[in-house]
Amino acid sequence: MGKTLAEKILSEKSGSDAHAGDIVIAKVDLAFLQDGTGPLALRQLQASELERIATPAKVIIFLDHASPSPSRELANDHILLRDFTRKSGVQLCDVGEGICHQLIAESYANPGEVVIGADSHTVTAGALGAFATGMGSTDVAIAIALGKTWLRVPESFKIVVRGSFKRGVYAKDLALHIIGKIGADGATYRALEFCGENIENMGMSERFTLANMAVEAGAKAGLFSSDETTRRYLESHARSDLFRSIRPDPDAEYEQIIEIDVSSLEPMVSKPHAVDNIAPAKELKGEKIQQVFIGTCTNGRLEDLATAAAILKGRKRHPATRLLIAPASKEVLTQAIGAGYIQTFLEAGGTVLPPGCGPCVGVHQGVLGDGEACLSTANRNFRGRMGNPEAFIYLGSPATAAASAIAGEITDPRELM
Repeated sequence: MGKTLAEKILSEKSGSDAHAGDIVIAKVDLAFLQDGTGPLALRQLQASELERIATPAKVIIFLDHASPSPSRELANDHILLRDFTRKSGVQLCDVGEGICHQLIAESYANPGEVVIGADSHTVTAGALGAFATGMGSTDVAIAIALGKTWLRVPESFKIVVRGSFKRGVYAKDLALHIIGKIGADGATYRALEFCGENIENMGMSERFTLANMAVEAGAKAGLFSSDETTRRYLESHARSDLFRSIRPDPDAEYEQIIEIDVSSLEPMVSKPHAVDNIAPAKELKGEKIQQVFIGTCTNGRLEDLATAAAILKGRKRHPATRLLIAPASKEVLTQAIGAGYIQTFLEAGGTVLPPGCGPCVGVHQGVLGDGEACLSTANRNFRGRMGNPEAFIYLGSPATAAASAIAGEITDPRELM
């Protein structure tokens, strides 16, 4: 019997003939913590008396969720994490370098690897053909100490995507459509395996968006075969030697096969307070928006900023709508400056934030007021997600976000394209 991508990678990393439902002990190629979950993980290491690190070069700590620190308490957590990296020899990505998931994609993850992080959106690296998944702080702490972890091999859903996006429609719209179709818990502990002509023609930036949002359907991983697009991406980030082709077997067995034709897909929006509460953007016209946020690990890449800048160029944000932009990494910020996108955002009345998570988790830089609504390019809109349970969060693509910032209300981006 053939193997899915998840079965193939976990078989290799566990040295076993692994199939869905099996429990395996797999070698970990990369483990990481961020400043929200890292302090807990380090305290778990200390409590377990497992402070020895199996392979320091395979461990990274990111300061990205509260970056720069907005409070004394979080600044002290940063001190704890920096001190640990100095003592242990693990890598540190400090304030301003960018979001952990973007940096993992830019500099670390490779096809066929097992990547774990104490953050649910670790799944982003699945776009590169890695089995990447989020875990609790304790599980990651033990993996850091031992260099391996236990996993139940997930069943897989095969998501076959055909057709071409029409103007104004992007991978974010597809992600929201898929989550609306199968539900926020419809793929719990499954691997979503993306394929089809649309996926084959999709660039890495949009693949990262789909992989990133797999967890919003409950998935353990979001996986893509590695191909020529993957190879070019790795080459552009100085690690073409780590490319390998990894694909599912033709006779692999899937729990479910979902076929989607995107030819008729429209710009979509997720309404408060659940990601699977979706509707076409045009049906929400008139919903006033006090803040627009463009960025995050879902849609803070250069291609996302280019899409938003193309709509905003020569226009101004609505006077009653704040516009915040946070590039996903220092590399993205540097490239966006060179391309003129940052100048466009500033001229449109936007506020550019340092590379990092920004307002996404509601720690700082854009916490909403009571009754306010935000159109965000992030991946979650749970009540209280951006720091205020009395606020409302809508999710959409960078194009929908830019159009809504201009109009001051949710707007189908095709109206301004």
